[in-house]
Amino acid sequence: MILKVVKYGEPVLRKKGARIESITPEIKKLIADMFDTMYAQKGVGLAAQQVGHALQLTVIDVRGATDRPSSLELKGQPAEVESFMPLVLINPELTLTGEKAAGPEGCLSFPEVFAEISRPQFVDVKASNEKGKPIEFRAGGLLGRAIQHEWDHLQGILFIDRMEKKTKEELKPELDAIQSETKAELAAGKK
Repeated sequence: MILKVVKYGEPVLRKKGARIESITPEIKKLIADMFDTMYAQKGVGLAAQQVGHALQLTVIDVRGATDRPSSLELKGQPAEVESFMPLVLINPELTLTGEKAAGPEGCLSFPEVFAEISRPQFVDVKASNEKGKPIEFRAGGLLGRAIQHEWDHLQGILFIDRMEKKTKEELKPELDAIQSETKAELAAGKK
């Protein structure tokens, strides 16, 4: 089922996600719905906060992004990214490594807003998958960037928080418009 993606201005986007202690039928359904939603929106990642749930859960699939390569290492050995997708990360823990590099980012909660964001080139990930099994890997390229972006969501951090001040100022009219529209929708829904 396709869920509503909450936009900038929704309080849930600023909430740190709660740890998931067990993979319940509700969590399994949420994961499936999050994939449906992400694919329908043509995204490469989606955090639970973006569909209104403050949980430590994100889904990622970079297979459709052919213009920006990804890298993956399992137990120190290069691995095929496609065979590891789609990816579910529950309660992820990240260790950021490598030099910072700027790259383009967008966010489903910020329609039509894109900016260059500097992030470390690699990320070591420890998490559980959709079956509750532990997974560990190193990601780089688009996959590494997507994981860092989604992990930020799980902490209540938005990609605008990572923008250079000048970029954020340039995007202020678009950001204000999204936030105003969201606040108007929230106010209408409370009446």
